Parts: sequence; C-alpha cells; structure tokens
Amino acid sequence: MTEPGRPPTIRDVARVAEVSVATASRALGNYGRVSAETRARVLAATEQIGYRPNSLARSMITRRTNSIGVVCADIASPFFAGVVRGITDEAKRAGFDTLLVNTDEDVATEREAVALLMDKRVDGLIVSAADVREVEHLAGAQERGTPVVLIDRISSMLDADAVTVDDVAATEEAVRHLLGLGHRRIGVIAELRIEREADWANLLGPDLDRDRGELNASAARLLGYLRAHRAAGVPVDPSLVCRTGSYDVGGATEAARALLTRTNRPTALVTIDNVMTVGAFRAVRELDLDLPGDLSFVGFDNLDWTTLVRPALTLVEQPMHEIGEQAARRLVERISGDDQEPRRILLPTSFLVRGSTAAVES
Repeated sequence: MTEPGRPPTIRDVARVAEVSVATASRALGNYGRVSAETRARVLAATEQIGYRPNSLARSMITRRTNSIGVVCADIASPFFAGVVRGITDEAKRAGFDTLLVNTDEDVATEREAVALLMDKRVDGLIVSAADVREVEHLAGAQERGTPVVLIDRISSMLDADAVTVDDVAATEEAVRHLLGLGHRRIGVIAELRIEREADWANLLGPDLDRDRGELNASAARLLGYLRAHRAAGVPVDPSLVCRTGSYDVGGATEAARALLTRTNRPTALVTIDNVMTVGAFRAVRELDLDLPGDLSFVGFDNLDWTTLVRPALTLVEQPMHEIGEQAARRLVERISGDDQEPRRILLPTSFLVRGSTAAVES
C-alpha cells in the first residue's frame, strides 16, 4: 500500500506487481520485451493501487501528449454535437484524449482558442473555421508543426485536409425537388453573418461557378439554391432570399414570419441549417400554415424532432458522426507522419422526402 495522502508511483506499481521499475515502465509504455503474463500483472497492480501515469513526463520523452484539440463553432448546435461525438469516438479508439473549445462563430475567439490549445501542446487540431478566408492563425499552427483538419468548411486560403459535405449540391438537390413539384416562388432562410457574403446578389453572376473554398457553409448552400434556379431556367426573385438578423432561432423565426406574411408569399420554403429550420418551422406554426397545403417546407439536418411533427419534414441529412470520425482519423494519420497532399473529403448527403412537400395546386 502507499502512504496516506501520497499518490502512487511507478515504484509502488513495481512493488505490488513484484517486478522491477524498468519492467513496470515497459509494460505500461508498451515498449520492449514484456510477457503477456507480466503485463497483465502490472496492469492489475495499477488498478489495485489507483496509479495514473504522469502524462507530462511521458510527453517530454515522446514529444506527444496523445491529445487533440477541437475548435467548435457552436457546441449547442445538434449538428456540431453529432460531429464532436464522432471525433471523440474515433480519437478514443486511436488512444487520444480530446480537448474541446467553443467559439460561437467568432474569429477573434477562435484565435484565442487555437493559442490555448497550442499552449496545451495538443498533437493536432480539428477546426470549424469561423471564416474560411481568415485562417492565418491556423496556418501558423501548421508552421509550428501542428497538423490541422477542417470540418464543415473548406478554405482555399489554407493548405489543410477538410472533411465536409458538398453544401452546394445538397441545397441544389432540395430546390430541384421543389421545382420539380411545380414551385416557382421558393423562399430561402439563410444565415449570412460575414459582411462580404451579406451582399449575396454578387453570387447571381458568373461567380455561380466560384471555388467552394471561398465560401462559408451558409453562402455555399445559398449558391446551390441559385444554381438550381439557373439550371431550371427559373429567374430568382431576390425578395425571396431572407438573411437573418442574427444567427439564432429567434432571428430565423422573425425572417420567416416576415417572408410568409407577405401578400405574394412563397409557395415553398427552404432552410440552410438546423437552426434556421427550427426558427422557420416555429413561424409556420405561429401563422397556423398547413404543410404542405399552404406551404411546402424543406429543412436541413435529420434531427429527432423532424419526424415527431406532423407531417414529418422533408430535409437534407448530413452524416454528422461520420464527418467527425473521418476528421479524427485523418488527423491521427497526420500526427503519425502522413505527409501526403491535403485532401478534401466530401461525404454524401441524403435527401429525405417526407410529408412536408407536395406539388403546387393549379
């Protein structure tokens, strides 16, 4: 037994297991020759006396902390919660701890979060960048030898791996579905918090073919909305594109309410993420609109509540858990020395047609 009040040491483990300190160290560090029986005895001794390895001392030897940092845009979002779960599950399987920091989609907060995690000497970073064109701090982390993997966003300004979905194609498919049902007045509730993206009408020109890595997720999904109209030869009514005053449910509700109480309101509505979906659906309920009789509705992200309402919502489903798993797996590969060219991993979305959409009544 150890002395009361003193944490157990490797020497205590060796004594209880009846092996040398060197053997106990090899068994716990998984290096050198140690028989299976001896390793089992050492592990049993650690459990018996409550020994925990000194991770700081170990990191000074291996130059690794076996930890990764996750810089999350909004942990309150069910989407990011699902992604982070995928990250932590995969990281745990690979033997890595996960440190999580939330940024509320703020670049300054993101810079501070990256600096904090670098001070903690994490072995790598997974980041949902607040602005894909302001990533100098992430490039700086790479220059100091810390690999970076982006999630949910792609940046043309950063030579890094990225795991996301094809946001443009996802929304394009949703709008194409509504156009196929005969809808020609399709509203969209979008969050465009970046000022250069607030003037979304710039996307109506030849920039419809612009690099996805220059756009944040919301603008990329709006681009899909515009492309679907162009492909169908249907003019876009700019008044049907609603930018929320704030990125929250209340802002989305207010924007949807204003759109749906107009004299010539849309016959269909598309939202570009789960926050916008909740807010817009709240406005639909407040206005007592019938789905799909009064309005066809397409949301984003297949969350539990979307099948509990009647009718269940037609929506775009993202593979949240898989995004996290793939990002963590790619980061571990980088940490392990993979020096291949950065990859953009685009995972497929699913378009789930349910009861909230129908053909326009003639």
